[in-house]
Amino acid sequence: MPLLHGSQGCATYIRRYMISHFREPLDIASTSFSEETAVFGGRDNLRTAMANVIRQYEPRLIGIATTCLAETIGDDVALFLREIVAEESLPVPKLVHVSTPSYCDSYEDGYRAATAAIVRSLASGRERHNAVNLIAPPSSPADLRELKTLFRARGIEAIVVPDFSDTLDGPTWSEYHRIPPGGTPIEEIVRMGGSRLTIEFADGGAGPTAGEFLQDRFGVPREVLPLPIGIAAADRLYAILDSLAGAPACDQWADRRGRLIDSYVDAHKYVFGKRVVVCGQRDLVAAIAGFLDEIGMKPVLCATGAKGLSLPQVQHAEGNDPGDCNPRGASPRGPAYDLDSAADEGTLPLVRDDTDFADIEELAVRLQPDLIVGSSKGYALARRLNVPLVRVGFPIHDRIDGPRLLHLGYAGTQQLFDRIVNALIEKSQETSPVGYSYM
Repeated sequence: MPLLHGSQGCATYIRRYMISHFREPLDIASTSFSEETAVFGGRDNLRTAMANVIRQYEPRLIGIATTCLAETIGDDVALFLREIVAEESLPVPKLVHVSTPSYCDSYEDGYRAATAAIVRSLASGRERHNAVNLIAPPSSPADLRELKTLFRARGIEAIVVPDFSDTLDGPTWSEYHRIPPGGTPIEEIVRMGGSRLTIEFADGGAGPTAGEFLQDRFGVPREVLPLPIGIAAADRLYAILDSLAGAPACDQWADRRGRLIDSYVDAHKYVFGKRVVVCGQRDLVAAIAGFLDEIGMKPVLCATGAKGLSLPQVQHAEGNDPGDCNPRGASPRGPAYDLDSAADEGTLPLVRDDTDFADIEELAVRLQPDLIVGSSKGYALARRLNVPLVRVGFPIHDRIDGPRLLHLGYAGTQQLFDRIVNALIEKSQETSPVGYSYM
């Protein structure tokens, strides 16, 4: 059960924000700060909230995250929890505390910090075994189900943390569950210190990750991979899984890869040289930029609100000059622009981290993209530029398929590729004077 230490409005906002994306009921408890609490501290509110949660939900674990207000007044939540546990007459479940002020870093950094706190609080290395730890990226439930399928197909036991594949995209219930079924049992998280390997996806954020903790504390080897979007990136993950299994997986994965390559060939003439703005969470932007380069598209701007964005996958194409209004293979979209006057902008793609949509729009207007790839937050920009938006990641507030969007592996890459190609074709049809129906 999640518990936010702060005002009631913070919990309400986060519930509304997440429900709008996942389309699932979501309970988040709050310590409900008042004006008096903001002055004198929230220790008593935290004790009352925990007692209410324990009595009403009977959780096996409570995750306590802080908000801006609690962080600003300097509440020592770790100390409060030790005192409450010593005093509380109710049976106290396991507690995991993480510092998550929303004025610091980004939501994906908070996700990483919460995941690391769960593992740090629970993992043990008492017994060695052959399971593999999978530190799930902040992607969709559909992506997580796909990753779990890849492990099962090779007979590899995976301990997945966090596992939101069912809790945030579950079937219809005949009766309401206060805590939704699914997730990773506490007993499995305890075993993570004895696993033979941890697979963790690229993260440029600050602070130790769950995989780094397991490696430092228990000696569990750690394999860090980019998000498996695109053939090259997916191949790395599949090769590691095949090695862990001791043999290649069944032919269905090779067939998926082959069909994906075939679709690249079929649609190359529609995507080659098209200019793309990519915005969203840090690791997703980096992975999509590499994928776009793989299929012959030109990511001209890669932007994120997080810090630490780098694009090691992107190979800069010859002639991709930001001062050229019509780079080799690109489609012209109006008068020439000149970004050479800004010394810090270098060659395309431009990379912007710790940024916002005002900066993104200023650059995008001058870069003249054919397409935007990002969350629903990019819709207003796409509308003003009159270009298609392919929705990826989080949040997706103006469509209902957010939790079912598949991005990862050969299957996810296939879906993303098809959506990109079809968005470009649809735009071409809409602007065609004849509205062609056959290509």
